[in-house]
Amino acid sequence: TLLSKPGCHLCDDARAVITRVAADLGVPWDERDITQSEQDLAEYWDKIPVTMVDGVTHDFWRVSEDRLRAALSR
Repeated sequence: TLLSKPGCHLCDDARAVITRVAADLGVPWDERDITQSEQDLAEYWDKIPVTMVDGVTHDFWRVSEDRLRAALSR
């Protein structure tokens, strides 16, 4: 899951990495706009983009393609 918000250039970068890795590995992913939830906004506003794997925070600010690939390959 990618936690993002509109107009976030780092989110655009993260989305590109996640799209590429997920396509390569054949795994589904989704994106959640933190501005749609007061709880998400309060918890993540200063950390986005946040990448979560199986509901657990994996990376924030920048997405490491190698780390993401390794986490999704387990």
